[in-house]
Amino acid sequence: MNSLLEVRGLCKTYGSGSNKLEVLSGIDLDLQAGTTTALVGASGAGKSTLMQLLGALDRPTSGTVCFRGENIFKKSERQLAAFRNRSIGFVFQFHHLLPEFTALENVMMPALIAKIPRTQARETAESLLADVGLGQRMTHRPGELSGGEQQRVAIARALALDPELLLADEPTGNLDMKTSDGIHTMLAELQARKGLTLVIVTHNERLASAMGTTIQLLDGRIHKST
Repeated sequence: MNSLLEVRGLCKTYGSGSNKLEVLSGIDLDLQAGTTTALVGASGAGKSTLMQLLGALDRPTSGTVCFRGENIFKKSERQLAAFRNRSIGFVFQFHHLLPEFTALENVMMPALIAKIPRTQARETAESLLADVGLGQRMTHRPGELSGGEQQRVAIARALALDPELLLADEPTGNLDMKTSDGIHTMLAELQARKGLTLVIVTHNERLASAMGTTIQLLDGRIHKST
C-alpha cells in the first residue's frame, strides 16, 4: 500500500496542573494515499484537534505524524508553513473568503503567495472554478454568491497548489440538505479525478457513510474504525 500519513502515539494536552485538559490520548492512525476517511464523534471528542494536527496547524504534546515517511514536526515553523501550503488543502465550516476579492482572485491567492507567476495562477484558478461548477461566476465577490457557491470557491482555493491531502472540517455544516448533497457529490468527484487523500470531520451520517473508512473518536481516543 502507498502510505501517506502515519500517526503514532499522538497526544494533545492544554493547560497544566488542575487546569490540564487532555484532548487527544495516544492516537495511532494510518492513511493510505488516494483514500477517503470520515472522522466522527460527539462534540468535544477531539475531531477538530486531530484534524489540526494532521494538517500541521498545531503541534502535538507528544507523538509523531509522518507524511511520506518524514516526521513533519521535526521541521521548523518556516519549513512547516511551506510544507503545509504545498502539500495540504483545507476546507472549513466557514469559508473564510476575502470579501473584497472576486472568486477568481480568492482562488488565485495561495498561488500568488507561493510566488507562482500570475498568468499560471490565473489559469489554474479558472480551471478549478470550472471544475466546481462556477465557471460563470468567477468575477463575483463572496457577498454576491450563495452559501453553497462560497463553499465551492473555498474548495477550489484549497486545491490551488495541487495538494496530496485535503482536510475538510464540517464543510457543509452551515448548508441546507440539498446544497450539502451537491457539495458532497462534488468532493467525491474531485477526490476520484485528482487522486486526493480526503479526510472529513462531519456529523452528517450520509456523508460519513460515503467515505471509504469511518473513524469514531470518543474522549480523545479512537473508539472504532470501520
